[in-house]
Formats: sequence, structure tokens, C-alpha cells
Amino acid sequence: MSISAVKMEIPYAVEVHITEDTLSVDLSDGRSIAVPLGWYPRLELATPEERKNWRLIGNGLGIHWEDIDEDISVEGLLAGRPSGESQLSLKRWLQSRQTRDDER
Repeated sequence: MSISAVKMEIPYAVEVHITEDTLSVDLSDGRSIAVPLGWYPRLELATPEERKNWRLIGNGLGIHWEDIDEDISVEGLLAGRPSGESQLSLKRWLQSRQTRDDER
């Protein structure tokens, strides 16, 4: 008995929408995927201005937010994978934001 592997093409992101509690991504194959913003703590904690400052990377295979140093892949969204960032890393990031805000 043989099993043939099916190679699936991963669609690419074409548009990103963020509400107070949801990240939605429109895909090249016509689908849209929405996930809880809480899956990505940096996005959840970002200001509305920071959330709007995104760009597609890898020809739409990922999304990057420069201001908060966040990258999310379309593959990860489709697989239902939330952020893998450790609590220690998130804590350090929050401290660096506080330090930056204090210096202003």
C-alpha cells in the first residue's frame, strides 16, 4: 500500500485588518482567516497606530509590524498556532517599552 503526499500551496496574505480583539487576514485564494488578538500579546498590547503599521513580507507569506517587532506567518495562522513567545521574552519587551516611554 502506498500513500501519496499531497503538496498544498499556501496562499499569501493580501490584506490585514485588526479590531480591538481580532486579527483578520484576507488571503490570495479568496478566504479570510480571523484569530483572537490575544494569541499575539504584542499586537494585543500595541497602540492602534502601531497595529496599523504593518507590511507584508516574503511575498505575502508573512506579516511584519516594525514598531513592535512582531512577525506572523500565514502558515502559522492557517495551522492555528498562537505566538510562541515566552513569558520572559514578553516581559523584557514590555520593560523596554516602559523604558522608552519614560525617556520621552
